[in-house]
Amino acid sequence: MKQGDLKSIAQASEALGVTQRTLRFYEDKGLIQPKRVGSMRVYSRREMGRMQLILRGKRLGFSIREIGEFLSLYDHDPDQVVQAKLMLEATQERLAELRHQREAIEQTITELETIEAMSRQHLAKRDG
Repeated sequence: MKQGDLKSIAQASEALGVTQRTLRFYEDKGLIQPKRVGSMRVYSRREMGRMQLILRGKRLGFSIREIGEFLSLYDHDPDQVVQAKLMLEATQERLAELRHQREAIEQTITELETIEAMSRQHLAKRDG
């Protein structure tokens, strides 16, 4: 590995758009394993890639446990068949959850719009 491929925690956090505390959190959870040069953490391309996958998983609403499973499979399944199957299943579940939430939000918006319209009509009658 070339020296230029390694990033300090400050460089890694800036490149990823996260805090150093966030990097230490994922290290504590065992999702990344930065190398040590003396007492300084250094992040390789592999760790930077893992962090990008972690951040993407969090953005998509996956739990740390699920993200850990994906990363573990990635390391142990070179063909990524098992990982792809797990990802497909998790993605389908997440889509179902989000679609259900969207339906609930749309229903709430409709109810609020009805209440808003009724309130406006009531106030217009009193003002008129």
